[in-house]
Amino acid sequence: MKKIFALALALSLSLSLAACGNNSSSGSGTTPPPADNSSSADKSGGTTPAPANNVTLKLGFSTNEEDPRALGAKQFKEEVESKTNGAVTIEIYPSGQLGGDADLINSISLDSGTVDIIITDASNFATYEPKMGISALPFQFADFEEAWAFMDSDVEAEAEAGLIPQNMRVLAHYCNGFRCVTNSKGPVESPDDMKGMLIRTPENPVIMATMTAMGANPQPLAFNELYQALNQGTYDAQENPIPVIYNNNLYEVQEYLSVTNHIYSGMCFTIAESSWNKLSADQQTIVADAAKASADYDRELNAQMTDDLVSSLEEAGMKINNPDLAPFAEATSSVLTDNAATYGDLLDKLAAWKANR
Repeated sequence: MKKIFALALALSLSLSLAACGNNSSSGSGTTPPPADNSSSADKSGGTTPAPANNVTLKLGFSTNEEDPRALGAKQFKEEVESKTNGAVTIEIYPSGQLGGDADLINSISLDSGTVDIIITDASNFATYEPKMGISALPFQFADFEEAWAFMDSDVEAEAEAGLIPQNMRVLAHYCNGFRCVTNSKGPVESPDDMKGMLIRTPENPVIMATMTAMGANPQPLAFNELYQALNQGTYDAQENPIPVIYNNNLYEVQEYLSVTNHIYSGMCFTIAESSWNKLSADQQTIVADAAKASADYDRELNAQMTDDLVSSLEEAGMKINNPDLAPFAEATSSVLTDNAATYGDLLDKLAAWKANR
């Protein structure tokens, strides 16, 4: 009997010790949950890599598929999809399919999900961050090289920093060219010829102020509605860079082109911050690098088209004149002084940047 009792006692102690061995080592007395090895190890004991992020990004802009920004966007799409092995897909929506420029910016700001990436004039963002108009002040840049260098400068970057809290991250700078005036009334040789002219502009405070200073009457309109409005005679005039005028067939509804080059139109290739954060670190690098490469391609195209398409517009029937720009620069000088408080020390930094080139 004593042997049986001793065996029973030993068994009881053994079970008790085994139970204690399952307690947490922290001494809390809680039992940890079983380890989840489904994503960290396969049946052979090897590590299973985390799944790649599969993301679709919608890219929208206002001009058609012949425009340099469309061709740049196509290159961007091809590079991103190739280098991410299809994990990041780019869907391109030209011709204002997702809205005009103001609508596209608003969609990103509201994080509506309508669009993820937009390519639009830097100064169009001035309704959200007033300092973004710094690149579009009239008659600031002598040529493409100077304008491109400024868009890539720390001065422009300082203005763009104000967009991040509004869900907008600028990745690269496309080129839209120097803006020129077209109209259906006659050649513009001086600001006097623009007095009272009803001219379409984007919803852009800097461009509107410049047209007002020249004596015109600016009225905003979405770009995808412009051709019809000019065709119907709703507006007398519009202003855009030469490649935009040609590639969107505006020569069919405007007779006169005056090469005023009043504003450089630098474009911001902008992704919604919320969309950016959906990408892995590696994908972010690929997307940022592809944006910059496509911007270089867009710039080359725009400069070449600006040189080549003037004669094409003339062959299409437009009457082209090259006015003396000094009176236009003088007439629009007030755009800088009247808005000095808006830009603060950025105006001084712009002047210093130009002086040091």
